[in-house]
Amino acid sequence: MSAKLDITQYNKKAWDHEVESGNPWTVPVQPQEIKEARAGQFHLLLTPSKPVPMSWFPCLAGCRVLCLASGGGQQGPILAAAGAQVTVFDNSPKQLEQDQKVALRENLDIKLVEGDMANLSVFEDASFDFIFHPVSNCFVPHIRPVWREAFRVLAQGGTLIAGFMNPVEYSFDDSLAKQGIYRVKYSLPYSDLTSISEEERLIRYKDDPLEFGHTLEDQIGGQLDAGFHLIGFFEDYWEEEKIKEYMPTFMATRALKPI
Repeated sequence: MSAKLDITQYNKKAWDHEVESGNPWTVPVQPQEIKEARAGQFHLLLTPSKPVPMSWFPCLAGCRVLCLASGGGQQGPILAAAGAQVTVFDNSPKQLEQDQKVALRENLDIKLVEGDMANLSVFEDASFDFIFHPVSNCFVPHIRPVWREAFRVLAQGGTLIAGFMNPVEYSFDDSLAKQGIYRVKYSLPYSDLTSISEEERLIRYKDDPLEFGHTLEDQIGGQLDAGFHLIGFFEDYWEEEKIKEYMPTFMATRALKPI
């Protein structure tokens, strides 16, 4: 597999396949969840298991929200039901179809836009008041453009909340990690294109999306360099992995675009 592979197109097809395979992050919310959100009762995930603190959400009534790389019929419909003006932006057409299904089922007004999270040129400056960006930037090779574009399309005083991987998880030998043995094998930043062999890649991924382990300098420092002020942080665990016994492998940030 060439390092010149078009990752956007490859992962578009891979996430379409994830929808067809029933990946949990592609399964739309149920009617009861929409009903509760309309009553102001909801919880959303930026990371696998820990709900986002309610204090991290702005007043959602009329709030212009961008669900960034957040298709799948989950976060967007909940936020729309809670009163927000929601745009869901995602690279996978089938992920967007999941949001469309919920919108039609629940009579929700949700705008759907297909595209690469690192290129938000379809939106004007200051188009949104709030950006919800769950764990997804592990599927693009460069994330600083993501932060710069998020800063540009966010209005002054708006907030970005984002979930992302602890990059250290990408440094371990994958075959041993499945046995609960954590031995450092790969350097960071990690790339499925260059850090492992073609043979390893075929064994590990097959039709799965390709991933990239970004450094904290790019994850957190990248937000700061884009102009954000970090005002919130938490860590989370992946309950299905043995590494949870030793360390959290997910992080979430709340960032303010200053006035």
